[in-house]
Amino acid sequence: MKKMNVALLAQAFAVLAFPIAALADLNGTATIPAGGNFSLDQGANVASGGDIMFTGTGIAFVGNAKGLVLKGFTGTALYPNVTETILAVFIITPGAFSSSPIAASSLAAGTASGTIIGLETNGTNPAKFLITALSSTSISIQYTTYQAATSGGTPGGPTVTAVMNNSSMIPSGFPNSGIAPSSLFVIQGTGMATPGTTPVLQDSTKGLPATLNGASISVSAGGKTFTPAIWYSSPTAIAAVLPAATPVGSATLTVSYNGAASAAFSFNVVTSAFGIDNYSGNTAVAQDPLSATGAVFTPTSSAKPGQLVTIWGTGLGSDPADSDTTYTSTPHSVSTPVQVYVGGVPATNITFAGASVYPGVSVIQFSIPAGVPNGCYVPVVIVTGTGASITISNTPTFAIMNQGGVCSEPLYGITGSQSTTVNETVGDVLIGQLAEGSAGTFNIAETVFERISGTIFSSGSSSSGIVSIGGCVVTEYVSSSSGGGSSLSVTYLDAGTINVQGPAGTYPLTAISKGTYDSQLPATAIPTTGGAFVFNGSGGADVGAFTATVNLPNPILTWTNQSAAATINRAQGLQVNWTGGGSGTYVFISGSSESNGVVAGFSCYAPQSALQFTVPPYVLSVLPAGQGSVLLENMTSYAPFSAPNINYGYGIGFTGISVTSTYQ
Repeated sequence: MKKMNVALLAQAFAVLAFPIAALADLNGTATIPAGGNFSLDQGANVASGGDIMFTGTGIAFVGNAKGLVLKGFTGTALYPNVTETILAVFIITPGAFSSSPIAASSLAAGTASGTIIGLETNGTNPAKFLITALSSTSISIQYTTYQAATSGGTPGGPTVTAVMNNSSMIPSGFPNSGIAPSSLFVIQGTGMATPGTTPVLQDSTKGLPATLNGASISVSAGGKTFTPAIWYSSPTAIAAVLPAATPVGSATLTVSYNGAASAAFSFNVVTSAFGIDNYSGNTAVAQDPLSATGAVFTPTSSAKPGQLVTIWGTGLGSDPADSDTTYTSTPHSVSTPVQVYVGGVPATNITFAGASVYPGVSVIQFSIPAGVPNGCYVPVVIVTGTGASITISNTPTFAIMNQGGVCSEPLYGITGSQSTTVNETVGDVLIGQLAEGSAGTFNIAETVFERISGTIFSSGSSSSGIVSIGGCVVTEYVSSSSGGGSSLSVTYLDAGTINVQGPAGTYPLTAISKGTYDSQLPATAIPTTGGAFVFNGSGGADVGAFTATVNLPNPILTWTNQSAAATINRAQGLQVNWTGGGSGTYVFISGSSESNGVVAGFSCYAPQSALQFTVPPYVLSVLPAGQGSVLLENMTSYAPFSAPNINYGYGIGFTGISVTSTYQ
C-alpha cells in the first residue's frame, strides 16, 4: 500500500469497540417466587429480565442466557467440583448449552442431592446454581457467577482486573495473549477515572494525554518505567498505547486516579500479538481500500477473490519510526514477519503491514487469494513472527463470494439479505448417534417447536462455532466480555405427543417442557446402515398433527483414524479421515483443551465428499497444552416437513464421534 487515504482510515478507526469492565465473582443464596426473575450477573431478584425465571412448573432461561442440567453433579458435596473451567468447556462447545426451559419434574432439591444447573448468563459469564428447595410457589438456590477476580490497591483507589489487546480481547494465559510494544491495549477494572465518565476517543492530532479524567498509567518493565498515552478513560475501562521502547518480558502496570494507585497488575510484553478489530460479535473490520467511501465488506456487499482488503487491528510490534502519542501523516511498515490466511488459504500478496496514522493502531493490506471458500463467515487469521515467536490473531469472519454482492451459506441455508426482523414458527426434529469412547454410544431423538422473533442472520460468531465451509475459527474462553448475544426471542409451542419410528422399532419421546421433547433410544435403534426415521406428532394446543421423515445415510459416517487424535502435536496440525456420511452434506470438526484454568477450542467445517480435513497448525497453536477432546460430526441435509401453524419444519440426522485427546 503506497499511500493511505486518511479520510477512509478515520471511518474504519471509528468502528473500534469500547470494552466493558469485568466484575468480581458472585456467591450467595436466593429464593425466587413463582413468576419471578433472577439475575446471576447481579446476584439479585429483578422485576424483569435477568437470566432465569421460575415459572412454578420449571426454570426458563431469559434473554440470551442458556444452560443445562449437569448430570453427575448433585448436592453440596459435588457443587465445588463444577469449576469455572468445566463451565467454560460447555460455553465454547457449540450446542452444549440450550435456551430450552427445564421442567420442575426433572429437578431434585436438597443439599444432599439437589440438581446443579450450569449456564452462560446474559453478561456472557459462566455460572452455576444448586437447587436447595423447590415447590410450586418458589425455588431456593445456592449460586456462583464466575467473573474476573479483582485485585487490591490503595484503599478506595482503582482496581485493575484485566490487561488485554484492545482488538482481540484475549486474556492472559493463552499462547497468543500478551501486549506488543506500539499496541493499543485496554485495561479493565473499577474506580479508574472520574465517576460517570463515558469513553470518548481523544483527538490524536493534538497529541494523546498522559492523564485523562483523573486517570494515569505507569508500566514497569526491564528496570524502566513508562507512561502510556491514553486514548480514552472511564471508571471501568482505559485504552492506551504501550510505548515502542517497552522491553519484551514480564511487566507490571498500575493505574492512578486522583493520587490513589491500584495494586500492580502483571502482564507479558511480547514481540508481536496481533488482534483483528471486529464488531457485531465477530465480524472483521475488513475494508475496501479502493472504495470512495471506505466501505467495510458486509453480508450484502461481499469481498471477491483477487480484491484488495485492508484489515484493522493492533499488535504488530515495536514501531519506533512512528509516534506512540501523536497522529502520523506518513506511517511506516513494521518489520515483523506477517502471514495472512483467508478461509485456510494463504494470501501471497501482502502489500502493507504496519502503522496507521493513529497511535497504536495497525493495518494490513492484502489480496484475497484464489480458491478461498465462499460464504458469509469466512475466517481471516493474521500470523506474526517466526520460529518459537509465531503468534496467531483472533479469528473473526467476513463475507466472500466469487461474484461479490449478497453472500450465501449452503451449510446454514441462509443468505446475507436475511438480516431482517422475523416472527416465525419453526419445528425441528433430530435423530442421531453420539459415540463418546469409553462412555459408550448414545442414540438420541429430539424435537423442538418454537416461535422465533428477532434477527435471523448474524454476521459471524466465533463463540458459537459459526464458520463457512473449509474454514476454522478459534474460541478462547473469556469470563466476561463486551460481546453481545443473539437477538432472538423464543417462545415454545405445544405439539402434543410425539414418537419416532425407525428400522428397529417405534419409540415415544418424552416432553421435557413445553415444546421440547427428548429421548435416549435403545442401542439397536440406529443401525450402521442408517435408514428412514419417521416422527409422528399427535398435535397439541399450538401445533397440529404432523409427520416428518429423516433419512440417515447408508453407511453412516465412520471416523477411520481416531487414533490420530489421541495425542496431538499442535505444531503438526491434525488430519482426520472418514468414510460414509450423507452425500452432499458437511462434516463438523471441533476440539478443545484446558490447562490451569485456560480453555480454548476450534471449530471447522468440510464437505463430506472430501473424506478428510486437516486442522492447521496455526489453529491448534492457540489451544493450551493439556487434556481435551476432538469431535467429528456429520449432519444430513435439512429435510423439510409441514405441520398446521408451523411456517418452517426441518428434519436433521447426525452422527458424532468424540475422543479424548492430549494436546502437546
